[in-house]
Amino acid sequence: LHCSACDAPPLAGAGRAGVCAACGQPLLARYDALPGRDALRPRWDLWRYGALLPLVGDERPVSLGEGLTPLVEAPALAREVGVRRLWIKDEGLNPTASFKARGMTAAVTRARALGAPGLVVPTAGNAGAAIAAYGAAAGMPVRVYAPRTTPPPILNTIRAMGADLQLLDGHIGDCGKAARAFAAEQGFMDVSTLREPYRVEGMKT
Repeated sequence: LHCSACDAPPLAGAGRAGVCAACGQPLLARYDALPGRDALRPRWDLWRYGALLPLVGDERPVSLGEGLTPLVEAPALAREVGVRRLWIKDEGLNPTASFKARGMTAAVTRARALGAPGLVVPTAGNAGAAIAAYGAAAGMPVRVYAPRTTPPPILNTIRAMGADLQLLDGHIGDCGKAARAFAAEQGFMDVSTLREPYRVEGMKT
C-alpha cells in the first residue's frame, strides 16, 4: 500500500490500514507484477480475480455473488454521441443494486480476516445498504451514519439488514466525522470512501 500523494514509506502486507499516517491522503495498492489469465479462479463472481484482491492464503471472501455484471450495447446512444460502438455496464444487477457491492465485498473480507470488531460508514445512499448487507453476511456488527433526509427506501434497506442506523440532522460530511469518531472510540473499521484501501481494490474490478 502506497500513499497516493506523498513519499511516505509503503505499508507491506494486507494488514489494517486507513489513510496515510504522514499526510492523511488515501492509500492505494501497487503490484510488483500482474498475474496472467491462468491466475483466474474457477468462480463466477468478482473474486475470480482473487490474485489481485486482498485474500490471504486459503481465506474465503465474504461474497454475495457480486461482479461479472453485463455490458449492454447501446447503438442509439453511440450514434447520438458520435462513436462507433458504446456499451453500458449494468451495475444495478449486483446483489445490493449498485457498484458499491464491489468495494464492500473486499473491505468486509479484509475486516473479518483482521478481526475488526465491526464496521462503520457514513452514507447518503448505496454505500450504507451495501455495508449493511455484507456486514450481515460476515456476521459483523455494522453502524451506519446517514443524513435524516436520506431517501426512506435506502434507510429501510439498511434497517432490514440489521445495521445500527444513526440519523443525523446534517449532511454527509457530518456523518463522516461521526463515523471517524466512532471508529476511533470503538475500534470499528471505517470503510468510508477512500479511507479504506481494500474497498478501492474491490471497486477497481
